[in-house]
Amino acid sequence: MTAGAPDLWARAQEADTLVDKLVATLPEPAARTAEQRAEIAAAKHAARARRAAYLDRHAESVYRRLTEDTAGLRIGELLDAAADRFPGLVPGPERIAADRARRQADKEGWEIDQGLFLRAVLRSPQAGPHLLDAMLRPTDRARHLLPEFLRTGVLRTRSVLLERRDGTGYLTMCRDDCLNAEDEEQVDDMETAVDLALLDPGVRVAVLRGGEMTHPRYRGKRVFSAGINLKRLHAGDISLAGFLLRRETGYLRKMIAGLLVGHDGSWHSRTVEKPWIAAVDTFAIGGGMQVLLACDLVLAASDAYLTLPAAREGIVPGAGNFRLGRHTGPRISRQVILGGRRLWAAEPDARHLIDEVVEPGELDEAVERAARRLQSPAVVANRHMLNLAEEPPEEFRRYIAEFALQQALRLYGEDVITKVGRFAGRTA
Repeated sequence: MTAGAPDLWARAQEADTLVDKLVATLPEPAARTAEQRAEIAAAKHAARARRAAYLDRHAESVYRRLTEDTAGLRIGELLDAAADRFPGLVPGPERIAADRARRQADKEGWEIDQGLFLRAVLRSPQAGPHLLDAMLRPTDRARHLLPEFLRTGVLRTRSVLLERRDGTGYLTMCRDDCLNAEDEEQVDDMETAVDLALLDPGVRVAVLRGGEMTHPRYRGKRVFSAGINLKRLHAGDISLAGFLLRRETGYLRKMIAGLLVGHDGSWHSRTVEKPWIAAVDTFAIGGGMQVLLACDLVLAASDAYLTLPAAREGIVPGAGNFRLGRHTGPRISRQVILGGRRLWAAEPDARHLIDEVVEPGELDEAVERAARRLQSPAVVANRHMLNLAEEPPEEFRRYIAEFALQQALRLYGEDVITKVGRFAGRTA
């Protein structure tokens, strides 16, 4: 354990031991009485308070020990390493696996402890940027698939289709069964596709669009995205590390900040960056609307709408709170996030988020024109400087550090569990 902290660590271990004893003696979470739930909640609260006191002083030294023999660990890898080398600091894989097998309403909530640890790491001026850099590197899956994509110009997975045509990478979200509502599989597929589009020198600009749906209400229509998959959240299959944090610090941030790779021009740029265009058909809800905030140009059909129903769902809309006000100003961002306001593409306020509105049948041509326009070599340098001014890395780091804990807490709020259970039981 870190030198100079034996008392803090001993107190944290003592509180964690009490939690272990209670978990071992109490019934499963779903079968506990109100008194038993209160007892375990108080024990977890005490353990987290002591662990937070330790991490406030020693998160950076813990992080150095975890990463000293590596080039950097991604969030999931870091949590596994911390559980192995610092037992009790974060929940071990057996606890996480046991919770993953339960519905959201029946979990112990160990992800809150992960959020506590990650907040402390991301708050550190040294550890935080290092972890975020690790999340900007290409995934192993993308590296494996790159030679085939360079040869064929096509990537097809269950969730996405990426095609290279005339210098443009067309990334189509293809979850036609659920209106492109994201789950962990789609986040993995999206990050892989974003990595490939950025790694391929034949792609100069990328276009993101939803494919045609088979859903009864939207059969044959293109839909951009219905946001987070609430059915998967209700079932316990939306995780803090593998979905919520990976999405924000992975493919979405790569779209803005670029891919961190060693390349011929690395002496003047640490990243490979390219412009991104979004084309919105029908709607962009929740996480779908968040994606638009990471794009350089947004086109929309005149009958489409945008909404970010965070208060209705009860969770924090990723980095939407961080980015939306920059586009719309504070009043509209509060109306959208806190009040659930729906912005129709054709209304004046939507022009803060949408660059061009066309009739539904004209969106294909508008996309082609925009892609040609953004292939200019000067676009990359200018978007780099714009993004640096509009989203300084240090401000993003501070935001995402607090998000790591606040979102973990929200996942286990009684209101969220009730709402997602109700949403999951009805057809979109």
